[in-house]
This record gives sequence, structure tokens and C-alpha cells, in this order.
Amino acid sequence: MSEAAKAVVRRNTEEVQGGGDFEVFDELFADDFRDHTPQPNMIPTKEGVRGLYHALRAAFPDFHADIHWQAAEGDLVTTFKTYRGTHLGTFLGVEPTGRKIQFETVDAMRVRDGKIVEHWGVANLFSLMHQLGGFPKADS
Repeated sequence: MSEAAKAVVRRNTEEVQGGGDFEVFDELFADDFRDHTPQPNMIPTKEGVRGLYHALRAAFPDFHADIHWQAAEGDLVTTFKTYRGTHLGTFLGVEPTGRKIQFETVDAMRVRDGKIVEHWGVANLFSLMHQLGGFPKADS
């Protein structure tokens, strides 16, 4: 069960987030999906995650992740990864900068019957916003 659950989460990271394949998104996410840690201005549902993924791909067309490791206990999969991309669209109010970005994320996703049903995550948005110039530099 754990290996199958890890494969589902890996497909989401690689094919949906990295490849923009939203047919796979519909295949992988349960209709009653619940995000326990939604990103700013996102709703905690399947449609909210779809919106987030679209926003990320619009802001960073080459958005992708390097998965460093995954661990699973039953149907719960934890993944540590680094997202990368080029800022070519507006993101969280920051106009395109053309900068290459990277930020780390740890996600836990519950998979049941081959579908992602729950998510908890911590993304280093502070680092991302700093890279985009979204925060002023501190005076020395």
C-alpha cells in the first residue's frame, strides 16, 4: 500500500505540477479532497488546489520539483522537495521578474483507493517572496 501511495504522490509532483497535465490531476485527486494547509487566497478543496496549480504554472511556466525523499506509513506519504522555476507571470501580487527561483516544501498527502484525499504542507514562501523581491531588504 505504501509504495502505491508514494507512486500516486510522485505522479502528482511530476506530471501535474511539473508537466501541467490536468487530466492526470482529475484522475489523482478525490472529489472530496481536503487541504488542511491551503496557500494564501486558496480554498481548501480540489478546485482550490487546481487553482493553485494553474497559478503556479502561469507564474512559473517551467515549474517543477526535485523530490529529495519520500516516506510512507500506510496511506500517508511525506515528501521533501525543492521547487524550481522562472518567474514569468504575476505571483502573489509580484509582477514578473524573469528570475530563477527555488524553494523547499514538505508535504504529507493521504492516498485512498489511488486518489489523494488530504494534504498538509509547509512551503518556504518567505524564501520565495524574498527571491522575487516581494520583501524589502533589511537595512544593515
